[in-house]
Amino acid sequence: MNDLLQNHRSGASGPVECLGQTFASDDARREHFLKLLAEKLLDPAFRKQDGFPKGSDAAILAMSDPPYYTACPNPWLAEFVAHYGKPYDSAVKYSREPLAIDVSVGKTDALYKAHGYHTKVPHLAIVPSILHYTRPGDVVLDGFSGSGMTGVAAQWCGTAPSSYRHELEMAWKKEGRAAPEWGARRAVLNDLSPAATFIGANYNIPFDVDAFAVAGTQLLKAVEQDIGWMYETLHSDGTTKARIDYTVWSEVLACPSCAGEIVFTDAALDEVTKTVADVLTCPHCGAQAKKEQMDLQFETFIDPATGQADKRPKRVPALIAYKLGRTAYAKKPDNADLERIAEIARLPLPKNLPVDRFPDMQMTRVGRMKTTNSAAVHFMFLPRAAQAMALLWEKAESNLDPRTRHMLLFMVEQAIWGLSILARYTPTHFSQVNQYLSGVYYVASQQAECSPWYILDGKLDRLGKAFLKLKVDSGGAAITTGTAASMPLSNDSVDYIFTDPPFGENIYYSDLNFLVESWHGVKTDPTPEAIVDRVRQKGIPEYQHLMYSCFAEYFRVLKPGRWMTVVFSNSKAAVWNAIQVALQQTGFVVAEVTALDKKQGSFQQVMSPNTVKQDLVISAYKPNGGLEDRFEKSGATVDSAWDFVQTHLRQLSVTKVKNGQLEFIIERDPRRIYDRMVAWFVRHDAPVPLSNSEFQISIRSRFPERDGMVFLPEQVTEYDKKRAQAAQAPQMELFVSDERSAIDWVADFLKARPSTYQDIHPEFIKQLGAGWKKHEARPELSALLEANFLRFDGAGEVPSQIHRYLSTNYHDLRGLEKTDPRLNARAQDRWYVPDPNKAQDLDKKREKALLKEFEIYKAFTGRKIKETRLEVLRAGFNAAWAAKDYATILGIAHKLPEETLQEDERLLTLYDMALTRSEDGA
Repeated sequence: MNDLLQNHRSGASGPVECLGQTFASDDARREHFLKLLAEKLLDPAFRKQDGFPKGSDAAILAMSDPPYYTACPNPWLAEFVAHYGKPYDSAVKYSREPLAIDVSVGKTDALYKAHGYHTKVPHLAIVPSILHYTRPGDVVLDGFSGSGMTGVAAQWCGTAPSSYRHELEMAWKKEGRAAPEWGARRAVLNDLSPAATFIGANYNIPFDVDAFAVAGTQLLKAVEQDIGWMYETLHSDGTTKARIDYTVWSEVLACPSCAGEIVFTDAALDEVTKTVADVLTCPHCGAQAKKEQMDLQFETFIDPATGQADKRPKRVPALIAYKLGRTAYAKKPDNADLERIAEIARLPLPKNLPVDRFPDMQMTRVGRMKTTNSAAVHFMFLPRAAQAMALLWEKAESNLDPRTRHMLLFMVEQAIWGLSILARYTPTHFSQVNQYLSGVYYVASQQAECSPWYILDGKLDRLGKAFLKLKVDSGGAAITTGTAASMPLSNDSVDYIFTDPPFGENIYYSDLNFLVESWHGVKTDPTPEAIVDRVRQKGIPEYQHLMYSCFAEYFRVLKPGRWMTVVFSNSKAAVWNAIQVALQQTGFVVAEVTALDKKQGSFQQVMSPNTVKQDLVISAYKPNGGLEDRFEKSGATVDSAWDFVQTHLRQLSVTKVKNGQLEFIIERDPRRIYDRMVAWFVRHDAPVPLSNSEFQISIRSRFPERDGMVFLPEQVTEYDKKRAQAAQAPQMELFVSDERSAIDWVADFLKARPSTYQDIHPEFIKQLGAGWKKHEARPELSALLEANFLRFDGAGEVPSQIHRYLSTNYHDLRGLEKTDPRLNARAQDRWYVPDPNKAQDLDKKREKALLKEFEIYKAFTGRKIKETRLEVLRAGFNAAWAAKDYATILGIAHKLPEETLQEDERLLTLYDMALTRSEDGA
């Protein structure tokens, strides 16, 4: 393999092996599979696949490098996995805990920065997960692969430098973990976007780095020979020629007082302090106003693509930045500069400049894309930038070596945004390269029109150095373009999944990729895109169903007992619940949630109050076949419930340490375990055989408990050892947001300190803060206590829980009998948590009251029930589900505010399942 790798990297020719076939050279391999792909593209059924990109056969073939990469669904994907992977064998033992560490990795690595994308997880953040869950040679899948970092991480496991290996091994040893098994893994990468998969392919398919460096240098020299004159300016001495780094273009505004024209840059920019003023002064009348109070000036022009008159913002060159030697200068454009700019503007539109009009999309409906009439791709480039970008693309496409050609396009396409009017002028930044806003189309009032060399000279050098360090193998990855809801893979064929899917409406990927994909001539089909998108009428329910389809496909192809890691990037409760419900409905069981800090965020992540600054990592597993087989035989019995719990506990982390402190593992909380068990039975369309109180009583008698967490007998010894070394017991953080969490908070409070109403009330009020759910009725503490807890009225013995608390915390009450009057007096009116046997009776009483109130909701005849008790809804939905009364669930759901349903995982699960059963006619 190493010899083959070296041949590919050095450009040497010779026999190559591919999917069991031997070819005389890599060119012969490529020619063979391109011919087969061309035949496939002629088949209408092949093109009718969901998510098939929009593009001509020629354009798709030009992007592809089969069988390793196709800019459409990859026909050789299943063959790739069958050739390199191992079939599922239930006899092969496999056991992993979820990766119980937080991963914090920045974006400074040269490979990570080799190509920009809207969002991506650094490959160095993915490597530990792949090492943990897989062995060398295993197949790793990413169905939302974006720029292909999962593939880079999978291959990096075999080529990581010794310094990185030593650092990771020492960290794992410190945590008491076994050393990782180094060695490359195979990767299957899928994305809906051809722009994304093209980036991923170039990251993951080997090429001759030296040949690319030479070709890149030649390309930039050829562009200079052809259009270097466009970027010439005269120094202040009037004779010395210099090359322009960038030209600042400014919008022209109209003074609201005198209607005189104001060049924004001239009026707003302080050239000494490099600050931009909020208030502008009119040079004609002296009136002052903010930019928002002024009208943007437009000019009429003939669109060369259509021959029709159109309007565009009036822009003028305001500043030219250039260098002589290493010294930077700036000047106002002189007459020669203005004449040259006018001459370029008269040139015809470059023949290969895309003239596609942007479709109706979220990114162009609002903001300055709309107000500046940036409605077509060729409107996004000033005349000189249009000539430069078109020439760069033409020169790159003309390279005769296919792999070098792809890498040149990989480099050149990174200038598309930087040469467009999306490139803002940011005077406080030393470099004006790529100063566009990430994750959004935004046309600023000042644009930096950069020269191609200013953007690409340094990029070419950095790419060469970065890729010399990346050792990838032909056959190390297979890349396909299409929907993650339908991948041409066999059942139970993948060893591990790492995926970073789109979450809610954080990033509009297909919108943002349209600009680059127009140059390739192959565009994303947005129909199956899993996203919240008002323009395409995709709300949270539609997003959830799309994600369900994708997770169902993940579940199908993943081997039983294996793991999936999902990076979650949205703090909205509705989106979080949609993801959890989609995961659980497809059969996955969530085992842990940890944190991944990517350190930098996109424009949307930084600016939106509804997005998180830190991502979450969800670890979920596909239950092994043994559990499923046993359930098929036994059905929904009490034994099958405990079988699930036994299996689930085996998958959870035994200990979790952060900053030297032992952490509470929320998934080992009996309440969370019950939720997971319920979701599993609901997913199997089976009645839950245990009530919550029955479960809570039995779980503590069946399994050892430590610090509020439940363990298997063989796990508790390991926990006890760690616990003995810790300075203090782990503490669970409980956030009160609804009645259930309020009950849990009071229970925890009373377990630690049985108290009177007067003692509890001020502490309880503090918990009912801003995090309370909008449509959830706030409970009165007195009603909550009466329904869920017991109060000692002074009759009989002091309850054990109160006796233990008082005798431990008060010196004068130590050693007293439970009937002692002094103890009784101090115990009077204290609330406490009922013992398990009495709790069952209390639960039955409480459920009866909840169901009675649910009848009021059923009888409601208005349009929407504005405020509800979540516990009432949960009890009612549970009862209706058990009775297969799906109509009641659907009827009540339609009366609820959208947020009430979407922001509660249990209600959403039962609603979705009821909807499915009703549609199926169950």
